[in-house]
Amino acid sequence: MSEELALAPRHLSGTQKSAILLLLLGEDEAADLLKHMGPREVQNLGQAMYSVADVDQDTVNVVLDEFILAAREQTSLGLGTGPYVKNVFVKALGEEKAGSVLGRMSSSAPQKGIEILDWMDARSIAATISSEHPQVIAAVLCHLEPGLAAEVLQLLPEEMQPDMMLRVATLDSIQPDALAELERVMQKQIKTNAAVRSATAGGTTTAARIMNYVRGGADRRIIEQLTTMNENIGQSIQDQMFVFENLLALDDRSMQTLLRSVDNTLLVAALKGSDERMRTKMFAAMSQRAAQSVQDEIESRGPMKVSEVQDAQKRILAIARQLGESGAIMLGGSGDDYV
Repeated sequence: MSEELALAPRHLSGTQKSAILLLLLGEDEAADLLKHMGPREVQNLGQAMYSVADVDQDTVNVVLDEFILAAREQTSLGLGTGPYVKNVFVKALGEEKAGSVLGRMSSSAPQKGIEILDWMDARSIAATISSEHPQVIAAVLCHLEPGLAAEVLQLLPEEMQPDMMLRVATLDSIQPDALAELERVMQKQIKTNAAVRSATAGGTTTAARIMNYVRGGADRRIIEQLTTMNENIGQSIQDQMFVFENLLALDDRSMQTLLRSVDNTLLVAALKGSDERMRTKMFAAMSQRAAQSVQDEIESRGPMKVSEVQDAQKRILAIARQLGESGAIMLGGSGDDYV
């Protein structure tokens, strides 16, 4: 058992806990749940399912409580996990998409087509499109889920990144010829031209969503350079970005829901660089014991790089965005998407 799981359940992430639940469900039930999730959620859960395969029974009992008593007969953790995960993914996604997702955990042949882009890892996408025309790259970024697009953006040469965001921000639609070019990039021809129509994509809102997921200080650099290229667009993107301080607008119930999905280690890093208002807001949503524990860890934690704090805050924002999009919490951000 790994050191991380040996410390469970306190250090198990929300994704790992969800993975335990999926492993306890029958294949059909787990597959039905996966069908309602996005590509990144499916990939993260799949990886987590492998990581918790050997979790001890005491941890399972704590995480799932009474549910494990009814679910225990359906499957068994640590026994036949590989075939189980494969069967669940095939039933949920089909052979082609499941092969692509599982290929990033084991090894599999690459897939083709625009519709498979969301199921490819960022490095593969970046390698595929890096030599293409900048407008084609921008169109691909618009097509991707924002978190994945941000990863691809950061894998492109730094000198290209501001220009890519400018192109994304000024791209109103993808015309049929551009869609055909995207299919060429992915080595798959359009089967029927009659069904191809202009697709709405791009704009400053899309650019802001992508930038919300850019980490390690690259977000500020890209925005600063982009603003020198086009001040109005740069400012518009900044106005619509969801920042850590926006979490102050969460109501108490939403904050509690968010904190249940955030690992303590991540929370400590994020709060290490935040002001007293944010700490007070989050501590108020915890039990007194939990709040004191986090506060003690913050005080005992040594100096941290600003980039590490920003990365932790970005990851919490990504969780908040996912919960907001699913309707689990109400976000209060600066853009129209957070009302």
